[in-house]
Amino acid sequence: MKKFFMFLAVAGLMTLSANLASAQEGAEAPEAAPTEEAVTEEPAAAEPSPQDLFAGTGEEIPLHQALKTKFIEGGAGFMSLVLICLILGLALSIERILYLLFSRTNTQKLLTKVEKALEEGGVEKAMEVCRNTRGPVASIFYQGLLRMDQGVDVVEKTIVSYGSVQMSLMEKGLSWISLFIALAPSLGFLGTVIGMIQAFDAIQAAGDISPNVVAGGMKVALITTVGGLIVAMILQVFYNYILNKIDTITIDMEDASIRFVDTLTKYNK
Repeated sequence: MKKFFMFLAVAGLMTLSANLASAQEGAEAPEAAPTEEAVTEEPAAAEPSPQDLFAGTGEEIPLHQALKTKFIEGGAGFMSLVLICLILGLALSIERILYLLFSRTNTQKLLTKVEKALEEGGVEKAMEVCRNTRGPVASIFYQGLLRMDQGVDVVEKTIVSYGSVQMSLMEKGLSWISLFIALAPSLGFLGTVIGMIQAFDAIQAAGDISPNVVAGGMKVALITTVGGLIVAMILQVFYNYILNKIDTITIDMEDASIRFVDTLTKYNK
């Protein structure tokens, strides 16, 4: 499942890169050679920007067009790195969410089945019920039933130990998501600093502090910071949601384990 989502992420990145490349080629394509009449009259007008195209029509610029424009203005290098952080972070988050959704188990129903199986067929039938049930709770019950012949105390220790293993499996990949949350704004700030250095270089080359030079350079520099902060906020929402799901499953798992030990104690008596 993780490989599937990583493939989707790479495919999306390649598609976006192709769109950006075509847009840049269209923007950098040389204009047709002017005729002699055009040369004698006046020079050809510059290619209008998306803002100019929609300025006279009264229509708003489409969101995808505005995002593409800001992406190019912020610099393809750093904005591509920020976008990669978003794609990889979302892929890992979706994979974790799906894993946790499939890990949810109706513990009350499972405990009822296990108790009924113990009464009808003993430990073997109860183990079969756990094998046919998905989720970490069923896996913990199965590991406990495997050591039923060693006593309830050993079963309880096994449940605690294997519960820690299931917790580690549920938290797998969270460190990478937190890395992308911290890395995205850091890349944005780095792009801002480099953009400001380039703006000061332009001021030094011009020999004058022109408002146009300063404002243009600062705008381009700050776009990377905005992009990095947006990516970090999006991934932070998914990260907190995943932590909440893990806490919910953990509480349910601990409560079910306590009731499972009580059921085994009752069965032994």
